[in-house]
Amino acid sequence: MTTTDHDHQDAPSDPALRVKALESLLVAKGLVDRAALEVLIDTYEHKIGPRNGARVVARAWSDPAYKQRLLSNADAAIAELGYGGMQGEHMVVVENTATIHNLVVCTLCSCYPWPVLGLPPVWYKSAPYRSRAVIDPRGVLREFGLHLADAVELRVWDSTAELRYLVLPERPAGTQSMDDTELAALVTRDAMVGVARITVQHGDRA
Repeated sequence: MTTTDHDHQDAPSDPALRVKALESLLVAKGLVDRAALEVLIDTYEHKIGPRNGARVVARAWSDPAYKQRLLSNADAAIAELGYGGMQGEHMVVVENTATIHNLVVCTLCSCYPWPVLGLPPVWYKSAPYRSRAVIDPRGVLREFGLHLADAVELRVWDSTAELRYLVLPERPAGTQSMDDTELAALVTRDAMVGVARITVQHGDRA
């Protein structure tokens, strides 16, 4: 793609235009402070984001007792690390293994555990993902580059406003000597939704 191609970006989608128009109207009427809004967005995109969830996963990988607490009472275990609050209530953590793979979707809207994953990605909120993740989950995973063997059981979990799911990815081989900080750096948002696996790249310390 040339530099010129990058200069001409696609026009925002109709919903995006509506959101911007609503934001401008609320700011103009003094109902919303733009600076406060930008701080809120920055907090979820860069300070909360998936890094909180990555720390939860890393602790579960390195601490078997914590892992059991996480799987049996996710809200309490996640709160141990200081995370929780609105959009993060009633959490359930499901574990990926060599024989079971979990995938999370919200078929009704885009319910998502904000305190541990930050803002939901655009694809998670899209109608094609929300429908096809249930109808053809293996096909959806292939489009993300994840090919599951036929012998692997695929479980699809439908999040709601009352119940939100988080995937505990399978710990990759070759990470036995890594500490929690190094482990957390491997964990991705997509792996905690279930559309990716975690692998150790060449050069990562084993």
